[in-house]
Amino acid sequence: MELQSYRKYSQMAQGIIKPELVFKNANVFFSHTGEFRKGDVATAGGMILGVGNYEGEQEIDLEGRYLCPGFIDSHLHLESTLVTPGELIRQAAQCGTTTFIVDPHESANVSGTDGIDYILEQTEEVPANVYVMMPSCVPSTHVDDNGCTLTAGKMKAYLKHPRILGLGEVMDASAVINGSVSMHEKLNLFGERVRDGHAPFLAPGELSAYALAGISTDHECVDYEYAMEECRNGIQVLIREGSAARNLDAIVKGIVEHGTDTSGFCFCTDDKHIEEIRKSGHINYNVKRAVELGLPVEKALKMATIQAARCYGLKHLGAIAPGYQADFVVLDNLEDLNVLEVYHKGIRIQKDEKTEIKACNPQLKNTVHIHSFKESHLKLKHPMKKAHVIQMQEGQITTVDVTEEVPWKETAGEKVFAADKDYQKIAVIERHKHTGKVGVGIVKGFGIRGGAIASSVSHDSHNIIVVGDNDRDMAMAVRELICTQGGYTLVENGQIYETLPLPVMGLMSDAGYEKVNETLAKMIPKAHEMGIPRGFDPFITLSFMALPVIPEIRITPRGIYLVKEDRMIRNPFS
Repeated sequence: MELQSYRKYSQMAQGIIKPELVFKNANVFFSHTGEFRKGDVATAGGMILGVGNYEGEQEIDLEGRYLCPGFIDSHLHLESTLVTPGELIRQAAQCGTTTFIVDPHESANVSGTDGIDYILEQTEEVPANVYVMMPSCVPSTHVDDNGCTLTAGKMKAYLKHPRILGLGEVMDASAVINGSVSMHEKLNLFGERVRDGHAPFLAPGELSAYALAGISTDHECVDYEYAMEECRNGIQVLIREGSAARNLDAIVKGIVEHGTDTSGFCFCTDDKHIEEIRKSGHINYNVKRAVELGLPVEKALKMATIQAARCYGLKHLGAIAPGYQADFVVLDNLEDLNVLEVYHKGIRIQKDEKTEIKACNPQLKNTVHIHSFKESHLKLKHPMKKAHVIQMQEGQITTVDVTEEVPWKETAGEKVFAADKDYQKIAVIERHKHTGKVGVGIVKGFGIRGGAIASSVSHDSHNIIVVGDNDRDMAMAVRELICTQGGYTLVENGQIYETLPLPVMGLMSDAGYEKVNETLAKMIPKAHEMGIPRGFDPFITLSFMALPVIPEIRITPRGIYLVKEDRMIRNPFS
């Protein structure tokens, strides 16, 4: 701080001259000590000067309400909210999240550094702190077919960017553990910074080797036992509660039951749709749910504030103390934990203020490149053997590899797989480079009947993924997304029921969140009506079925991938 400014602020902190803005009569949460104390909070220039008894040039009387530091989402993908970054930030900020640690690997997998630049540009002037982790796995593994390859050489240009914090989630655990040269070049490039992890279900020795590489966080824990294994290895666990992956209950219940020290935990959303954020909240939901499960509110608030700030080296955030940024959440009480007001740098965030949607480079709206796709590409011959089936799990994005007898029918003298109420067909069509690759498999537990559902949001390579009980409707869904240059679509009995276009890289809509919410409000109930279990978010759950870093079995444009074996099979009957 420049000396002249310090002298002025020092006098304000001492009460010699009045601070610019004082939050009066607050129950202040001190995240360093995990306690609430009554007091006034003095601020100036968007910075906290002190907590005590103050009179200000301007005053806001909180009348005993609870004042907490702004919440921090320690890991998320802005693209997964389906709207432009500025819209998501403003909506989530109204829920009390004032800091976002963003990994733009969705954009990067489609458009490379142009996609990263888009996220940085779109978040430059938003009422929140937005930091970016450089995507580490573009593509995510050696079996992916994505749009671009991001090497350590291409990352170097971003090292001096003030909002680049470190290396994004390292999804290719095998490349880390086995000492891949290209992977360790990236790890070494960010050797003095945070390196995020992505390490579901590693064996003990593998987890040790993964942590040994300097990876310090992970958001992929689905249960308490594995979360504790990561904590013991020095990895900060980011407890995830999104739209498809909901891990908070399992982990927090374990913490409460065992009286576990919570200093090794933070909160994140990872992937959460905007309509769910508006309905149930953002990180404030994680806090509230953790408290409902029996976690002391002080511990939940520390996980949402200072622990995340310390994890990412954000020394000016996460606390109400001198020198920290004046990011505040005003809560009504410690039982309901309703967010009444939110401040960023001392400025109140206006509820439902219209967000200006910034234009993007036209080339980012022309990213679905598929030629000569035919319905016949979806045919799956049945050799009268058992098949590898993708068994889906309600409330999770993990799958189980089951080998079972599946139904068949005879068509034109050929025996082919025939979907029924238990088994449906799933396919992924490569959409970046006109390769013509189409992988076809069998899924159990998704349940759609009388049609098909498709998406160009298909982690992490974002090819077109489709599930249905007949080839006609599946092919119609694919052709619809080629026409719209990406999106979600639902087909019923040979008719397009509804489509949500996502033309920005096939990931986001620039039509406004109101239009997105209106369309999803029709599509999601209809998808459930067509048989998809209500425990699934139909589109988000579908989007993870092609991600080859999540156990146990996935579908890619190259065929079926058995994750634990690192083995690709072209045909599920192999």
